[in-house]
Amino acid sequence: MSFRAPVKDLFFCMQELAGLAEVGRLPGFEDAGADTAQAILEECARFNEAVTAPLNWDGDVHAAQWKDGAVTTAPGFKAAFRQFAEGGWQGLQHPPEYGGQGLPKLIAAACTEILHSANLSFSLCTLLTDGAIEALLTAGSDELKQRYIPRMISGQWTGTMNLTEPQAGSDLSMVRSRAVRQADGSYRISGQKIFITYGEHDMAENIVHLVLARTPEAPAGVKGISLFVVPKFLTDAQGRLGKRNDVYCASIEHKLGIKASPTAVLVYGDDKGEVGAGAIGYLVGEENRGLEYMFIMMNAARFAVGIEGIAVSERAYQKAAQFAKERVQSRPVDGSLPAAAAIVHHPDVRRMLLTMRAYTEGCRAMALVAAAAQDTAHHHPDPAVRAERQAYYEFLVPLVKGFSTEISLEATSLGVQVHGGMGFIEETGAAQFYRDARILPIYEGTTAIQANDLVGRKTGRDAGQTARAIAAAIEVTESRLEQSGSVQALAFLRRLRAAREAFVEVVNFVVAGVRKEPNRVFAGSVPYLMLAGNLVAGWQMARALLAAERGLAADPADAFLRAKVATAHFYADHILVKVPALRDSIVEGADAVLGLAVEQF
Repeated sequence: MSFRAPVKDLFFCMQELAGLAEVGRLPGFEDAGADTAQAILEECARFNEAVTAPLNWDGDVHAAQWKDGAVTTAPGFKAAFRQFAEGGWQGLQHPPEYGGQGLPKLIAAACTEILHSANLSFSLCTLLTDGAIEALLTAGSDELKQRYIPRMISGQWTGTMNLTEPQAGSDLSMVRSRAVRQADGSYRISGQKIFITYGEHDMAENIVHLVLARTPEAPAGVKGISLFVVPKFLTDAQGRLGKRNDVYCASIEHKLGIKASPTAVLVYGDDKGEVGAGAIGYLVGEENRGLEYMFIMMNAARFAVGIEGIAVSERAYQKAAQFAKERVQSRPVDGSLPAAAAIVHHPDVRRMLLTMRAYTEGCRAMALVAAAAQDTAHHHPDPAVRAERQAYYEFLVPLVKGFSTEISLEATSLGVQVHGGMGFIEETGAAQFYRDARILPIYEGTTAIQANDLVGRKTGRDAGQTARAIAAAIEVTESRLEQSGSVQALAFLRRLRAAREAFVEVVNFVVAGVRKEPNRVFAGSVPYLMLAGNLVAGWQMARALLAAERGLAADPADAFLRAKVATAHFYADHILVKVPALRDSIVEGADAVLGLAVEQF
């Protein structure tokens, strides 16, 4: 079936939950009101429905190919990327002084979801380029900014993030790539990097690699890592391409999913370029602060990967819902129809579809609310408001990344299940979403790494202050549910209150034990992330229910709003109810996690 971007739900979340009107009043965003947002979303939908979505299936079948150090992308990708670049889509949220449009992250995040839903493999190139731009904007010299950012925004060049090495994995303290300073201020880079998304491809004339490496005098561990720009081709100040740099694509990986996205093994300093041995690189910021700078790119990528989880869940839901309305099999159990009916009539199929839909809508709302928080954190005139919104955004990032990608596995798996045996057959297309989604809880830090961040930096460091502020805000929503008095609102109130109380208990447990008994606390770190993600997504669904009820008071027949109320009600009774059980496993379950001796595994 054809992909249809969920423009109406995205716009509903932006207006009713994320505060689009308030974002549009922030300094610098005065032209980014509802009319602008609506027009951009609709154009984004038209572009991706027509251009990138039709390439998704072919890209899975005819994956990127490597030969003699060069990568040929899937059929149609190069032309589609040119259209993407010419449409200005790479520059949505980036500064106008470098050729961007300077729009809020809120609008860009909604467009990003549409792009990821349409074609996850294609969109990964744009995701990494966004991150490289953010890192250079924050830490790059004026010369580096002027040389590289405008051409990445224009789509002439793309960007990558080079962290992982064969021996290091997620432990960046073990990075061995070497950077030796030259007399002209440049550096010669040598080493190997793996898992580099779009590390080599044919869609743009140049690739800007951001590479972590060590100088000879650097201290051991993460404090001795520096960040360098290493272009595929050297350029002059005007951006004209020169010699091929000494960075070589030794191979690309053969993967479970996202097969059209080339995942490269890059070798630096193997004397395969035109500049002699050692790739020429340029220091970003100061030596030994590379990890600090790279985290700017990494955090941008973590948020975007969370959007990917929402996007692939949406795509799987659309396909499963369409199949369920067409696939005829068995009479309804209540005898309401005289013969076999479409399987959407069967209660368990409805349960599966509503699970997919509710997870997707809850996580979408959470992500867009987070995006608006970052817009406020960067642009609000009051420093106190900026600080509070920044803390809120930072708390939500591991939830958006971790929870949204974990639920994408459940959603895409259910998509296969709705199809039955046909879902296990590649030709139906349901399996591709399941395979593509499987990388998302691993990308940019596994779910456990997100959970460790949530425990240590986002909860323990401020003694639970931000977490408790979120709980207090949820209490306000509980009061509004009680004031509504509708059957659905009161049902949601009961579930939300129980979930919020469980969350506060877990926060207290984490704060009390994170330093005294870290193993006991971290034994429940991922369940804590799943609890917090479920609660915050559920909270947004409660707010959505209230907003939908307000709309229905004016138009009781509005089908979209009626569906929103029903989906929110399902979230409360079938998903939010999991939170108290997670509380039990976190607060009371550490002994079971730690009870088996290492040698018994």
